[in-house]
Amino acid sequence: MKIGIPAETLAGEKRVASTPDVVKKLVGKGFSVLLEQGAGTAASYLDQAYQDAGAETVDTAACFAADLVLKVRRPSQQEAERLQSGATLISLIESCAGMGSEDELIQTTVARGVNLLAMERIPRISRAQSMDALSSQSNIAGYRAVIEAAAHYGRFLPPMMTAAGSAKPARLVVLGAGVAGLQAIATARRLGADVHAYDVRPETKEQIQSLGAKPIELDLGEEGSGEGGYAKELSDAAKARQQQLLADELAKAQVIITTALIPCRPAPELITPEVVERMRPGSVIVDLAAANGGNCKLTEPDQIVEHHGVRLIGHTNYPSMVAADASAFYARNLLNLLEIMVEPGESGPTLKDFEADEITRAMRVN
Repeated sequence: MKIGIPAETLAGEKRVASTPDVVKKLVGKGFSVLLEQGAGTAASYLDQAYQDAGAETVDTAACFAADLVLKVRRPSQQEAERLQSGATLISLIESCAGMGSEDELIQTTVARGVNLLAMERIPRISRAQSMDALSSQSNIAGYRAVIEAAAHYGRFLPPMMTAAGSAKPARLVVLGAGVAGLQAIATARRLGADVHAYDVRPETKEQIQSLGAKPIELDLGEEGSGEGGYAKELSDAAKARQQQLLADELAKAQVIITTALIPCRPAPELITPEVVERMRPGSVIVDLAAANGGNCKLTEPDQIVEHHGVRLIGHTNYPSMVAADASAFYARNLLNLLEIMVEPGESGPTLKDFEADEITRAMRVN
């Protein structure tokens, strides 16, 4: 069986779906690995390293002609048209469950006999943790968001004592205590910031405290815990109360990192323009929800803007800023997934029936 690893073509995307270390393991399992020339260069993985691991470097067409194609991001229309009938594509398809019939790219690709498996649909169950690309990439996003905040904040994050005087630690607030939020808390604490955190799910309080941060507790009259460990959308009344009660906490912050997302819904607005205008000039807001409308409506996707002296950072692809490690994590997610998808045979490995396992069954897009 041939595995194709094409170069990512989305603007700004530096990751690659596999690394030389993982390719060596795939070749050891009997796969023929075809790497598009230069696919790993932006992530600091050179063609020679892949060749040394047993891969063959090929052109784009040969890569997409493979039986199994591994990508990071959703394919373009042109890329989808290169896939062969009967082939399988595994990537972040970036679609919502149940909405495949409304997605023209998915509709035409599936109609041509291509199997699509979406990495974002891997269920959050114990045996799928090692395959969970959303978690591995969110961890990186939470880390990199703090680094970005520190770079744009014109003061110290930790307390500083020198012969010339002392500086208090920055008050840093993290909104959302999912995977990205918890990593942001941990990173900010390591850098010495005074960290406070808020999440609508009450069960996150203990996790926030375990990382050395102070939980912000609000009485909204309802809980925000949804299915699969995700937050659910609050009622309009609870949203309004949340904004009102959060306002004073946020206005005191020098750095805010927002990570609040609701699957397949616009990001909830947690920071109003009025709150931004109450913040001290020079403060920074890093909005990880920028691609979904932003937790602050002043955020502009992939832009850095200022409002009343407050800098709003709207990058939408933090894992790509740490491309080498992000690619390594993602490649291992895929390797672990293939462990349950493939069975060995005398003529080489073959794919099992996708419906036979709850993980691949949940990943199917049709």
